[in-house]
Amino acid sequence: MDCGVPFCHWACPLGNKAPEWNDALYKGDFELAYRLLNSTNPFPEFTGRICPALCEKACVLNRFNHEPTTNREDEAAITEMAFQEGFITPRTDIVRNGKKVAVIGAGPAGLAAANDLNHMGYTVTVFEKNEAAGGLLRYGIPNFKLNKAVIDRRIALLEQEGIEFKYGAAINLDSLENLEQFSAVVIATGTPVARDLKAPGRELKGVHFALEMLSQQNRVLAGMEFSKDERVTAKGKDVLVIGGGDTGSDCIGTAHRQGCKSVTQIEIMPKPVEGPEDPQNPWPEWPRTLKTTSSHEEGCTRRWNINTLEFLGENGKLTGVKVQEIDWKPNPEGGRPIMVEKGKPEIIKTELVLLAMGFLKPEHPEYPKNVFVCGDAANGASLVVRAMASGKQTAAKVAAYLGH
Repeated sequence: MDCGVPFCHWACPLGNKAPEWNDALYKGDFELAYRLLNSTNPFPEFTGRICPALCEKACVLNRFNHEPTTNREDEAAITEMAFQEGFITPRTDIVRNGKKVAVIGAGPAGLAAANDLNHMGYTVTVFEKNEAAGGLLRYGIPNFKLNKAVIDRRIALLEQEGIEFKYGAAINLDSLENLEQFSAVVIATGTPVARDLKAPGRELKGVHFALEMLSQQNRVLAGMEFSKDERVTAKGKDVLVIGGGDTGSDCIGTAHRQGCKSVTQIEIMPKPVEGPEDPQNPWPEWPRTLKTTSSHEEGCTRRWNINTLEFLGENGKLTGVKVQEIDWKPNPEGGRPIMVEKGKPEIIKTELVLLAMGFLKPEHPEYPKNVFVCGDAANGASLVVRAMASGKQTAAKVAAYLGH
């Protein structure tokens, strides 16, 4: 590797040392590459598939020719080879210290915290309200981006190393009752409340949160059955996705796989700058540029500066959405720009609306000193890699509190 001064591990929330494991990969030493990768990243098979790769945007090669080292694909390749060659086996050298820790939530933050605490010798029990582990990895990210067998493989390994998972176990965070036997509790429940759109007609049949569709589709693919009335499907419908982020993109790809007639995606904010460079966030910062995913490439009408005014319907069923094109003008008093209408309202014909406008940051009561909050539950909705980093940091705080 000839990076000069590398910025990839500066950009990575986990501090992944990409030059080191890429060098081992280049030399053909997959076992060393995995050991180096796993020293900072507990689940590289997840990030190697779904991380937006902050490290690649900060890569020195991205600075000069916009062709960074393919860290994300390398992570996935290294980890798959490590599983294939038997480099990844359950640890049998864990010495128990007699203390028990509860982790509430089996998403990436909870799993990362549980993994580290287990390796330190704590007896860890993970409580998960759903029927299987993974959080949004399992119920938010479509199978075409992350096959759920990849999650199952890692959970099996964690179980073999001594972590106990209890499913269908919803814990009341206000009381944390029945957890008295645990020396510490880690709350990693994510951001369960999606941002709603309180426009007239919101109650019409056919207006859904994005995760209603995404989580149900993943459950269907796992073998669960739903009645016709329960089913949220895009089959044969004109679909409108409100929200321009990754969740909206996942809705587009899923709608195509369900057999939709068409997909339109609208975003209230202006269209991001096109091309590899963002003048507002120069290298090695993350460039907020136009992102086109494989789901967009499968077919989608994309529009920006569109405000939603009203959901329209007949006999209680959605038939269209009234929208208004807008502009954003600078606020003379500073702060948030002012939204001004542009042109006349129009109606977008649709039978299914998916609200993909992000999630609300959770509010927590004051907890006892032995309770720690991590991941999206603490910081609001963010990236899987940030959730994992938060889980690891919280495990270290728990160990410090318990005098490990």
